[in-house]
Amino acid sequence: MTPAPSDTAHFFPRVPGGPLLTVARGEGIHLYDRDGRAFIDGASGAAVACLGHAHPRIVEALARQAATVAFTHSSVWISEPALELSDRLAAWVPDPDARVLFTSGGSEAVDTAIKLARAYQLARGRADRFRIASREVSYHGATMGALSATGLARRRAPYGPMLAPAIRTSTSYCYRCPHGQTPDACASECAADVESAIARHDADLAAVMIEPVVGASAPGVGAPPDYFRRVAEACRIHDVLFIADEVMSGAGRTGRRLAMEHYGVWPDVVVLSKGLSGGYAPLGAVIVSGRVYDAIRQTPPGQFIHGFTYSASPLAAAVGVEVQRVIDETGLLAHVEAMGARLREALTPVARQHAMVGDVRGRGLLVGLELVADRATREPFPPATRLAQRVFEAALEQGLIVYPCAGTLPDGRGDQILLAPPYIIRAEEVDDLAARLARALTVAAATIATQTPRS
Repeated sequence: MTPAPSDTAHFFPRVPGGPLLTVARGEGIHLYDRDGRAFIDGASGAAVACLGHAHPRIVEALARQAATVAFTHSSVWISEPALELSDRLAAWVPDPDARVLFTSGGSEAVDTAIKLARAYQLARGRADRFRIASREVSYHGATMGALSATGLARRRAPYGPMLAPAIRTSTSYCYRCPHGQTPDACASECAADVESAIARHDADLAAVMIEPVVGASAPGVGAPPDYFRRVAEACRIHDVLFIADEVMSGAGRTGRRLAMEHYGVWPDVVVLSKGLSGGYAPLGAVIVSGRVYDAIRQTPPGQFIHGFTYSASPLAAAVGVEVQRVIDETGLLAHVEAMGARLREALTPVARQHAMVGDVRGRGLLVGLELVADRATREPFPPATRLAQRVFEAALEQGLIVYPCAGTLPDGRGDQILLAPPYIIRAEEVDDLAARLARALTVAAATIATQTPRS
């Protein structure tokens, strides 16, 4: 089922000219269109709707806060929900002096982290340090600062002349190891590459930004066991900030509050959004270590000029607090781990049956499937095949929404599917999701076998 064009003449869609479904309502892990058709929200939108749709406690929290006060400007006011959420998020890191700065979303939070890194280096008397290092396969957001940090060429290309230059390092991408190693022979050359970049750019490097578990550019890709320890140590030696972009992987998505917990390493700055509010209000956050905050706080006014209209919105903060309460009180982190393991297990026979599935990977309920033309050589499909989009459209026919990722490799090729269902998904629903995806893969494989790809 290809979505029909929107009949709302004045709406500017995310993809101009692209088709859209009109949503009528949501309930639990399902979304319903205006014709009453139900769809499993297999990607939580974009790893956002972690508690599913129309959760009664979150709906009640929204209404309660809206009836109290919905908006105040953070230059004058702070609200009790914002203070409580700050305390909750600061407790996610071992630094008792951590501080939390709020934004309206992930791209804003990434931009905030970049500005914080610059302000920190100015506070340390290093005015020449302004550059950000990130990885070749990465996606950090759509604003100009976040897009500058992004490695994904397909997202950057139209705006290249407008973007700030960034330092690129290789990605800890074991399925496509940029250093030609196998897991058995891996000596964390990808970590050595980051170490080398930090040393080479000691004079002008302000921060290193990395996704602990990769999102849209290579969903589910993690890192070797000692990778982040080495990165963090190199950053410490050179007084370069280590920023963990947990916009997609944080707030419980991998079965931990922060994906960095899996590695036992703590960055200087953590960037959060998406599941932080479960999609019930626009909300992002930046957790800043005490030493970084103190360095900036002790500088003259004007060193860190920054803020957004909806920063620390009482309404969004109240939603964030209630989302975290629900996760804590219902034991959802353990459930996410269990359902993530079940999803990867359910996808194992799917991968065996479909030659186009080259890799299945992930942590918790952040799972990626990499689609390849040749499983033995790992050769990607040509971009003209539009395979990820074909799988997405075939999945819609099966009543399943997945997140298609195309052009994920530096050469513009690469098709992947992101699965990130709500944390509340049940075991039988996980199995249903995998079965629907298997049918979609069969349909997509048939279309590329019988149709000539468009050039």
